[in-house]
Amino acid sequence: MTMTSQGMNRRALLRGAAVAAVATPALVGKGIAAGEVTWRVQAHWPKASSSFTDSLGVLATALEERTEGAFKLELLGAGEFAKGPDIYNIVRKGVVPMGSISPSYIIDNAEAASFAYGIPGTLRQAWEMEHAIKNLGIEDLVNEDLASDGVRLMSEKVLPTEMVVSKKIESAADFKGLKIRSSGKMLDYLAAAGAAPQFVPGSELYQSLSSGVVDGAHWGAAVGAQSMSLWEVCKYHYKPVLAQTTDAYIMNEDALADLPEDLRTALLDTVTNRFFLRSAEYQHKEAIALSEGVANDGVEVMQLPQDVLDMLAAASAQILEEEGQKGEKAAKAADIYRGLMKDLGYA
Repeated sequence: MTMTSQGMNRRALLRGAAVAAVATPALVGKGIAAGEVTWRVQAHWPKASSSFTDSLGVLATALEERTEGAFKLELLGAGEFAKGPDIYNIVRKGVVPMGSISPSYIIDNAEAASFAYGIPGTLRQAWEMEHAIKNLGIEDLVNEDLASDGVRLMSEKVLPTEMVVSKKIESAADFKGLKIRSSGKMLDYLAAAGAAPQFVPGSELYQSLSSGVVDGAHWGAAVGAQSMSLWEVCKYHYKPVLAQTTDAYIMNEDALADLPEDLRTALLDTVTNRFFLRSAEYQHKEAIALSEGVANDGVEVMQLPQDVLDMLAAASAQILEEEGQKGEKAAKAADIYRGLMKDLGYA
């Protein structure tokens, strides 16, 4: 064989390798090329909630773009198939493959769920909760328990919890007996300071406030109050932050396993990336929403009186202790909180 023919053969071989290299992603992504997948997602957010659009809607768009249209999410507002705590069961049973929840809905399913929701009166900044959830292992502890149900939880964002009420609170006496829409351990937290909290699904919240069934609520903080029109009824927005908390997605593990590998990876990666992006974005939107509420809706930003804060502080320590006694995983979660709070100088 001549040098010329050897060179030609070598160049042909390299061209073939280049073609193979270009073709490899298509082979890896054969699930994308093979056809479309559509998942129904039952949200705990009403369609009026900002998170239905800015969290779930943005996720759906990002996933569809990443998979070139092969993976679509059909979004269901609160109550279309189920609402509130019932969403966990329809995902567990495979009625829908995915949903959104507050971790407070699954405190009977996972020992560490209250720590994923957020122990009131403990962590103060969003980044602290993000760190505890993703880096220090709170989410992993929750999933250890959910695995037996064939469900996986992935945190959706960290957000602050603040109250809006229809009555001014100037003392513990004013706080006593206030009917506050709440959920999870926040029910115990508010009750310890004398309020009369009760759970109301998001889809029924505005009506409950406007009819006087409840006197106030927390649905996130400013963004939630604005998007759910709570300030139309409740003109007093109270600080400080009661808790840093989370929303979460839950997925049926069998449905995940049935996905082509590339689509499964696309979903899990997109949810993980959106957690950090959405958490940061949410803090920015909180500031904007509160400013708009003051300027446009006549909202008054108030501070809870010190005697109420003192009772809440005592309740926080008690709740942290009680939640940590629920079992081995709960104890580990409590230690994560205590260690972080010690490092931050909070305890």
